[in-house]
Amino acid sequence: MKLLNTNAANTKIAKTQASAAEPIRIASLSMMPNDTICPASKAAGCQADCLVSAGRGRFDNVAAARQAKTDYFMADQEAFIAQLKQEMHNFIKLCKRQQVKPVFRLNTMSDIKWESLLDLEGEFGAAEFYDYTKRAARLGKTPSNYRLVFSYSGRNEFRTQVGVARQVQVPIAVVFKGDELPSNYLGRKVIDGDKSDLYNVESTDCVVGLRAKGKAKRNDNGFVVEVE
Repeated sequence: MKLLNTNAANTKIAKTQASAAEPIRIASLSMMPNDTICPASKAAGCQADCLVSAGRGRFDNVAAARQAKTDYFMADQEAFIAQLKQEMHNFIKLCKRQQVKPVFRLNTMSDIKWESLLDLEGEFGAAEFYDYTKRAARLGKTPSNYRLVFSYSGRNEFRTQVGVARQVQVPIAVVFKGDELPSNYLGRKVIDGDKSDLYNVESTDCVVGLRAKGKAKRNDNGFVVEVE
């Protein structure tokens, strides 16, 4: 079983790769979220409506592949990490031959603390990393080549995480209902976050506005925000 997708099968990954200011290739890791690898998703209310069915996750074969990776990680983390490292090194070598910059998004559907499991600045210092996270304690504590966007939820159960995140200079992603994004939210300018993740991670003083898609359009538990 191959862990990394290096062909930009994810729509957002493809858009980000195509819109980059310099030639890049993005390798992503998509796993089926659960309370262990995405520990804040229950409080945020996003797991069922957003993460599980995100992107091509509505297809049975894609969901099964994501679940198999999660099962592998849960059953033998040491072997999983060893295989992941090898695939990452192979991808970096490929990017070097193609003269493009290697970029990784290892938490496409999960929220694993990779900065504690991988030597990102040392062993993988030639690459850049980015992710979205709901774990506010991670913010401002990642290596210089690993940038995070905080993922917002308006649920009361998630209020503490939001409070911590607002004290750190990081972009905050908010999922909105409808096609129109507000101009401001949380006292910040809202940018169109559906265009490029790399632009999103650089927009530290902004709210990254994302439009609800799939099952998330029907979310009514506070995770998805109504545009007033």
